[in-house]
Amino acid sequence: MSFLDKFRSKATKAVDDHSDKIQKGMNKAGELVDKRTGGKHHDKIEKAKGKANNALDKRNGRDGGTPPPPRP
Repeated sequence: MSFLDKFRSKATKAVDDHSDKIQKGMNKAGELVDKRTGGKHHDKIEKAKGKANNALDKRNGRDGGTPPPPRP
C-alpha cells in the first residue's frame, strides 16, 4: 500500500467519523467569509456551502441513498 493510499484511507475515515464537525466548521467559515466581504459574494459562498454539505450528506447516506462502502 503506497503512501497516498494510506493517506486516502485515513482521510476517508476521518471524514466519516467527524462529518458533523466538518459541516459545522464549513458553515461557520462561510459565514465568516460572507461577513468579511460584506455580503459581496454571498451567492457564491452559499452555493459552495451547499455543494460541500451535499457531498458530505451523500458520503454518509443522508441524501436518501445508501452510503458508499468503506474503502480498505
